Amino acid sequence: MKRILIVAESIDANQGSGAKANLALIQNLAQAGFKCKVFHYSRKQIELENLRTILIPENRYSLLFFLSRIERYLRSYLKLSLNPKIEKKTGFSFTLKNDRNSIIAALKKEKNFSPDWILSLSQGGSFRPHHALLRMPELHDKWIAYIHDPYPMHWYPKPYTWKEPGHELKQQFMKSIADCCTYTAFPSELLMELMGKHYRPFREKGIVIPHQIADEVRERKPDFLKIDPTEFILLHAGNLLQARKPKGLVEGFRSFLLNNPSAKAKLILIGPAPHYEEYLKGISKEEPRIISICENKSFEEVTWLQNRASVNIILEAKATSSPFLPGKFPHCIRTRKPILVLGPVVSEVRRILGPDYPYWSSIDDMKRISNHVEILYKKWESGSLEMDYEDQFEYLSSSHLKKMIENLRKP
Repeated sequence: MKRILIVAESIDANQGSGAKANLALIQNLAQAGFKCKVFHYSRKQIELENLRTILIPENRYSLLFFLSRIERYLRSYLKLSLNPKIEKKTGFSFTLKNDRNSIIAALKKEKNFSPDWILSLSQGGSFRPHHALLRMPELHDKWIAYIHDPYPMHWYPKPYTWKEPGHELKQQFMKSIADCCTYTAFPSELLMELMGKHYRPFREKGIVIPHQIADEVRERKPDFLKIDPTEFILLHAGNLLQARKPKGLVEGFRSFLLNNPSAKAKLILIGPAPHYEEYLKGISKEEPRIISICENKSFEEVTWLQNRASVNIILEAKATSSPFLPGKFPHCIRTRKPILVLGPVVSEVRRILGPDYPYWSSIDDMKRISNHVEILYKKWESGSLEMDYEDQFEYLSSSHLKKMIENLRKP
């Protein structure tokens, strides 16, 4: 039985899609029969069934901690942000460096677990476990560095590209990871290709470990929204980042309602939408069958809604390609309901679903979106919405994960 030491930024499912994906991956590694021990920096105790979890304490007595609190005080009370200048000169904030050292200290205390592999799990654009392992060369020959999203930001595909303070130092940090680890792991084949274009070792050492379908997912009926089981429910759950423009979806649904005024249908959007909140709230006042809840809700509540929606929606940016595998993709597959995919022709979601997947549109093709909704509504009326996702279930399963890990070889 292979032993895997996991170092995760967070395994708190309510801390974002990256944490949800980390949690499902860890659970499926245990389900696959690997003996796992989990160090995590979630900032709170989290117990996982049949898994040993260790919360890494923050070192609150170091010079870096003291400097980070001074920076935070100046930012909060004097509105003076020093981080851009600090990061431009050193690459990363005092807080991150103190967190990195806290993780290193915790790992150095580990004496009773001799792993075959060490898996570092990032969360979005934060790579604290990778920073720590980069400074522990004695572990590099068993290090699998998991990269959840493109990084640095200027390596993102358009329209997301943005140069952060200290971007050259951040780029060198990522190159050092690729040079030092044994494998770089990605949730997406297209993401591995994208990172490999920027630096070849990402592809040469790359493996694809997709986000996982967990065998068991907790859910809780929400008290902020009532679902009528006799209604056709379209659900988008997730952050509406600036590039994820909801207007095509909203107007496509309104066009469907115009053509079907008596339809028992609702479009529900849940999640932060700082760039579109005013627009969505205005639409909701005009059309009560469009409900927008522009804030985070708990993972358990959103899971309950996803399982009871008629159709789940994945909304991506308008771009030439989308290398992201959304963290919610396995949850949508697990429902065996149709997914309305709104995004580029070239995307990881479409690659996994297959080129003939019928319910796809660009995000601004209102007519096509309206047609998809009408087709799905008629299928719902006839009781024939269940989808055959057998290939996708296998690809995102613990059995496929087990084969991948067992086939890895050390240098």
